[in-house]
Amino acid sequence: GWTTYHANCHQKDKPQSQRRCFKVCDWHLELFQWEVSGWERCGLVPFAGGEVGAGSCVTAQHGLQRRSVRCLRNLNRTRPRAVIAPPLYGGAPCPNLTESRACGVPACPLGEEEHTYSLRVGSWGECRLPQPKDIVDLAGRTMPDSGSDSGEPSTSRLQGYKTPHRPGEVEIGYQTRQVRCVRSDGRTVALSLCLQDPIPLTFKSCVIAKDCETSEWSAWSPCSQTCDWGGLTPGFRSRRRGVWSVAVGAGRRCPELEEREAFSNPLIELALFCSHRFAWRTSEWKTCQVSLLLDQQDPRHHKHASLCGGGIQTREVYCIQITMELGMHRLKEVTRPVDGKLCPGPAPSASQLCNLLCPTECVVSAWSAWGPCLPENCQDRHGRRGFKMRQRQVVVDPVGALAGCPHLIESIPCEDPMCYEWIVSEGICVTRHGKCGPGDRILTAVCKNKKGEEVPHHLCSELPRPEVVACEVPCAMDCVISEWSLWSLCSHSCSSKNAEGSQSRSRSILALPAEGGKACPPDRALQEHRACNDHPCVHFFWETSPWSSCSEDTLVTAFNATVNWSGEATCGVGVQTRKVFCMKSNSGQVTPKRCPESIKPEAVRPCLLLCKKDCLVTPFSEWTRCPTACQPGNATAIKQSRYRIIVQDAANGGQACPDTLYEERECEDIPICPVYRWKTHHWSHCVLVPDSVRKGLPGHHEACGHGLQSRAVTCLSEHNDSAEVGECLRWAGAMPSRVQECLIPCKDDCTFTPWSKFTACSPGCESTRSRRRSLTGRSRKRDKCQNTEVYPQVETEPCPCEVFTSQPHGNWSDCIIGGGGTSEPQLGMRSHGDAKECGEGVRLRAIACYDITGRLVEPSRCSSSGYIEESCTIPCPFDCKLSDWSSWSPCSSSCGPGVKVRSKWLKEKPYNGGRPCPKLDLKNQ
Repeated sequence: GWTTYHANCHQKDKPQSQRRCFKVCDWHLELFQWEVSGWERCGLVPFAGGEVGAGSCVTAQHGLQRRSVRCLRNLNRTRPRAVIAPPLYGGAPCPNLTESRACGVPACPLGEEEHTYSLRVGSWGECRLPQPKDIVDLAGRTMPDSGSDSGEPSTSRLQGYKTPHRPGEVEIGYQTRQVRCVRSDGRTVALSLCLQDPIPLTFKSCVIAKDCETSEWSAWSPCSQTCDWGGLTPGFRSRRRGVWSVAVGAGRRCPELEEREAFSNPLIELALFCSHRFAWRTSEWKTCQVSLLLDQQDPRHHKHASLCGGGIQTREVYCIQITMELGMHRLKEVTRPVDGKLCPGPAPSASQLCNLLCPTECVVSAWSAWGPCLPENCQDRHGRRGFKMRQRQVVVDPVGALAGCPHLIESIPCEDPMCYEWIVSEGICVTRHGKCGPGDRILTAVCKNKKGEEVPHHLCSELPRPEVVACEVPCAMDCVISEWSLWSLCSHSCSSKNAEGSQSRSRSILALPAEGGKACPPDRALQEHRACNDHPCVHFFWETSPWSSCSEDTLVTAFNATVNWSGEATCGVGVQTRKVFCMKSNSGQVTPKRCPESIKPEAVRPCLLLCKKDCLVTPFSEWTRCPTACQPGNATAIKQSRYRIIVQDAANGGQACPDTLYEERECEDIPICPVYRWKTHHWSHCVLVPDSVRKGLPGHHEACGHGLQSRAVTCLSEHNDSAEVGECLRWAGAMPSRVQECLIPCKDDCTFTPWSKFTACSPGCESTRSRRRSLTGRSRKRDKCQNTEVYPQVETEPCPCEVFTSQPHGNWSDCIIGGGGTSEPQLGMRSHGDAKECGEGVRLRAIACYDITGRLVEPSRCSSSGYIEESCTIPCPFDCKLSDWSSWSPCSSSCGPGVKVRSKWLKEKPYNGGRPCPKLDLKNQ
């Protein structure tokens, strides 16, 4: 089922690939119709060549009926109509949709019938040389010389018609075709009845076809390579053949002049010497990089290294060789890279999309209420000092290199700590007499520790156990009072020498008492006050430094022996350390005794020592092959190279990668190619069809129009000696054209300048390009030459187009303030130290670019920058602004010590991290 060259089959048995046929035009079918007569009487079927008579019919039997069928010119006219509304619910059916009637044209007298005429154009005949008598009239015709590079004088003879004396020389002949005017009844009539201007060309110049002639094949060359272990490409051998003469015109082109075949040796195949298998391998994925999807030339990206969001990971993909060891029947993998063309199937992907987490700050909850006063150690009964503590939780964990979370526990010292306390739950109020009035409420008390766990009652023995509390059930005639409201907010967040917190609650009278009922309490009994936030304003908390890196330590040897590190301790367990400080709010570091020892963070912790990773590289590939073919003498020095690939990067103090991954050296002993060149001679005069042939055929008889001209092309050696054509075909490239069209202008022809170059294409798939030409000479004044539909002066064609689509990938980057690397702060911005800038900026988002097959390609195919951007704003911080000091007030005393007062008032609150306002206390003097 595989196709091959036609020369491999017997040429004499080759079936025809085309044949003549007669095509009826579609519009002819509308001019004719079938005419059918009625059926004749049924006649008996004759037998044995005899005729059956009418009297021979004895019984019913099969026979034949005949009628005449003719194809006649259609003399009827028809008109159609369409259905607008079909019949529904039993309505009347539609009438006929076509109507015909005779044309009513009277019959023409004999010999005056009307006919239609059509032009029939035959195929071109065989190209043939003119006879000597045909060229007599053309001997003196001349044409302007087109020039050549040979420097030879131009000849006035018509080279196309001279007798050939050398194989492969160009001979120009002519070919004709028949053009007839045919009447509708099939008769051939005069061409003038087929009104068509101009009449199709009936003659033209042509090149006599000659086939390419080659020599016999040379002997096979030796194998280009010795097959042994490590050979990555199979050897081959070749043979060549020369060219006696090249093809001319429509002659058969030259076949391949060099033939190669893979060298096969049964002994080598038996030993599996050149039998290799190949497979794809990949290196580790490199780290995710957002910058690969962004424009590397943008200076803003170098300044802001904290880009995050969508990025690309890359890895090396290479092909390796797998060989089978002789006699061992086992595969051995050679890890050095080889040419990727040797590996089967598509290569694994060398890039993939990834996402780089954007840094986020730690977010914590609000502080809880202060807990009870608890001792450091409940086993120590003598300690009378304790701590109250409050806590907050981490709501959002920090990501990236930003600072960690703030402290989560604060404490304040307190007196008389309790390890245990009674937790009381109230029962219902039971009256002492009747259904209302005074009574007692039974209390249920449970002893619990500071963790809220129930413990034995004897641990709370130091505290009085509440059992009964007085209560009262109101009677129907008593004053009705509402329940207590919730306690109001505390007036101070903490207590100091000058201020203490307090809060209140109230209740109201709902109904006044009836006669004999209990009176309502006085107004002062409807409100209650109590102290709150009685803890001091100074808090204490533990602060820690960041953990150190994991390092080896002899102190952790015992830990390694006793702790199971979930099977991951193959590289040992180390330690991390940090410093722990006791801090006082609004003050700084204090002695550790001021903070609770029970909640002190640990300063040492075990950690898994990261294993050292040495850099892994493949062995060097084979040296690229130096060319075996010869090279031009003026060619630059050809080098061969080899490379190796990093499979794994070094990490955690492992051995670094080598500096040299690519090596090259110059090739030696490369043969220099012989120098041959083509020499072109003068073009001959423009050869037209001979006058005698032209005058005997219909059409244009003026000696002008399109023709052919030829030139000689010879092969020269480096020393300008004549050489075989085959040498130039091998070393100098394709032979220059030996025949070209030429034009002898006619009197009425339109002449033009050559076409200009096409204009450049603009971006996008809808763009077009165009080229122009203009009329020359007398053609500019002729009206027919101004018809741009027949003689276009502008040509337009669509530009080639590749379609790529882009999609946003990953998150938006941080807001990047414009200005690049400017050192001076811009107006409305602050820039001190490493503080963040503020104001208008842009944020970036990477795009992933895909081709029409959905494959990831370079982002620059979709966008020049590789990202999309939008404007953003980093709000600038505003500090608190206070008014100037007021004037001093009068002294509070007319004599002796007194007080003067002056003040400031708030003009503008701080915003977005600006400096806070100081306390607006009165400044006394």
